[in-house]
Amino acid sequence: MTAQVDRTAGAAGVAGAAEAAGAGRAARAPGTVRRRVLVGAAALLMLTGGATIAHGAADGTDGAPAPDGGGHAAHSTGTGTGTGEAGPVGGASRSGGFYMRADGVFSPPGSFVPSDALTYDTALVPAAARIEITQYADRTSHRVGTRLRGLVPNRAYGMHVHTSPCAADPASAGPHYQHRASATADPVNEVWLDFRTDRNGNGEAEARHEWGFRDGGARSVIVHDAQGGAGKRVACFTVPFSS
Repeated sequence: MTAQVDRTAGAAGVAGAAEAAGAGRAARAPGTVRRRVLVGAAALLMLTGGATIAHGAADGTDGAPAPDGGGHAAHSTGTGTGTGEAGPVGGASRSGGFYMRADGVFSPPGSFVPSDALTYDTALVPAAARIEITQYADRTSHRVGTRLRGLVPNRAYGMHVHTSPCAADPASAGPHYQHRASATADPVNEVWLDFRTDRNGNGEAEARHEWGFRDGGARSVIVHDAQGGAGKRVACFTVPFSS
């Protein structure tokens, strides 16, 4: 008699546990679906383009890395604009230094998901190639750097900072940014980031000057098909440079 009561209680306990587990799975299901939807949306954004931007202090005392440290002070991947592109996230530096990082994925003008990185020649700058721009400034120096991934291997490219944002027309980015107005183009008075890709199609460059940008004067970088002061405009990236 006692054994039978124990078995009945055990069966009821098993049934209750199974019922509770089923309820737990049901309760978790909506959250699981939401997570899958979010992961899918993130994957779509990575495939179709967009940009992320980070701003922060550059002295290493406020949680931000030094400019050669390979990291960044803050990172945002919000989609408040509806384009998958992040707004700036900032912080003041006690030393007066400044660090900015912006990155994007190239796509042709008029793509389904708009991007701040535009390719006008997909043979030289394929869709889904990536670009990163960094800017570092303190009381004595100003640096602008770039890293690119997924271009044509073992090829020379030109790159300069330009005065206006990118648009479907390559000419919309305006002329080279110049520290002092001049009829000639040179890397001392302008920001040149010419580079050569390696066997994997990756390249990088850095320009250093004692002067910084005027407020609102520098708005983009243009990738050219040749190094030097000119060349066909094959890609453009709108960058939130700071003065």
